[in-house]
Amino acid sequence: QVQLVESGGGLVQPGGSLRLSCAASGSYFTFNAMGWHRQAPGKQRELVADITSGGRTNYADSVKGRFTISRDNAENAVYLQMNSLKPEDTAVYYCNALYTRRSYWGQGTQVTVSS
Repeated sequence: QVQLVESGGGLVQPGGSLRLSCAASGSYFTFNAMGWHRQAPGKQRELVADITSGGRTNYADSVKGRFTISRDNAENAVYLQMNSLKPEDTAVYYCNALYTRRSYWGQGTQVTVSS
């Protein structure tokens, strides 16, 4: 069984930073893509950023210039460095990994940006 576990969420003030981590266990292959989605109260889940095994990245317009996604292929881990956080970034952040037609999801970690 493949399991994704997120960590690094918490409460921060506007303008602060957080680094989210997601580690995969039970896999013996490199995921085609890994990334992060988020879901705020009353809103649909949206893509935040993703990264392919080759290192190509994609970001939502709302986070470009503030968030940076990276991965460690050898460890099947993905990270999200979040800087200049805004209250509107408040959401549950979910780690996602894709291999061929299979998609795996973590349980989510809460990020709250508030004074």
